[in-house]
Amino acid sequence: MDRNVRTIDDVMKLLDELFEPGADRWTDRAAGWWDGFYTDRSRPVPFFVAKPDENLAAYLDRGLIAPGRALDLGCGPGRNALHLAAAGFEVDAVDLSPEAIGWAEERAREAGADIRFLRGDAFELAATELSGPYDLIHDSGCFHHLPPHRRVSYLALLDRVLAPGGHFALTCFAAGGMGSELPDAELYRTSRLHGGLAYTPESLRRIFTDLTEVELRRMHDEPEDSPYFGEPFLWTALFRREPGTPARTD
Repeated sequence: MDRNVRTIDDVMKLLDELFEPGADRWTDRAAGWWDGFYTDRSRPVPFFVAKPDENLAAYLDRGLIAPGRALDLGCGPGRNALHLAAAGFEVDAVDLSPEAIGWAEERAREAGADIRFLRGDAFELAATELSGPYDLIHDSGCFHHLPPHRRVSYLALLDRVLAPGGHFALTCFAAGGMGSELPDAELYRTSRLHGGLAYTPESLRRIFTDLTEVELRRMHDEPEDSPYFGEPFLWTALFRREPGTPARTD
């Protein structure tokens, strides 16, 4: 008989087990899946292109964000991390997949970019390698692949390493465009994330209610010859952590 739940971390691991039965950690199983995904670089995957997100480029062009320290969560092959480095940011970039990190490092070497790439679970790395504070935390495609309970971990990460006055930029699946629209409870009943979770503007505003919304819109549909990546089935959002904002207590 197991009675092992004592801490919030124990609860998180128990819920992780519902999605990844038999895995020591849900991130281990996820890393293996993403490794297989990134192995064939010739696949016609939209975000394999060596282009930054159009909204990220727009934030810089419009002066909504300025160079400083940046953290790129779920960096994949590094396309946005490279753009941030070229814009003058000091960049840390994290991904679960060794294949993705290897590809990103190759691109960085070719571009002569100085980026610190880290392979691992950002929630665990936040206590050691990701010391912060970061002036920008950027996430294009990581958040919508998290199980619902890990939003708690995600918010704790933002609370720990996002600088007062810093910005959080998010790109995620849009309800009606792509991703599962099943209620959170149903995801636990099926023990599946169904390829990623869709969000509405209202749900994003509720989740990130402790941050100030700067902009929330659909990503622009960029043509193939555009220097930027853009797909209209995604939301793009920019939030700001106000100076003096107290730490979350929930």
